[in-house]
Amino acid sequence: MAAMHSDKPRFIGRYIVADPEVCHGQPTFRGTRILVADVLEQVSSGMAWENIIEEWRERISKDAIAEAVRLASQAFRDHAGQYAATEFFLQPMRS
Repeated sequence: MAAMHSDKPRFIGRYIVADPEVCHGQPTFRGTRILVADVLEQVSSGMAWENIIEEWRERISKDAIAEAVRLASQAFRDHAGQYAATEFFLQPMRS
């Protein structure tokens, strides 16, 4: 069976790549050292996409952010069963 680790960049999307030579192989926006996780954190905090783009000196685009959000959404759908927030629990809704 082949090893999962590769010395070559792995293109995750049009704008996102995981390159072992860049940021320890964490997903970044292509041609940058901007971590996808950092941008997704900004999105989740409610920061306007235009402000995110400006903060990163226009090295990422609205399309790149949209791709990151789409891929994160897909990853969540595919792996939601693996997540558990033990500090929260469901309570019946009161009417």
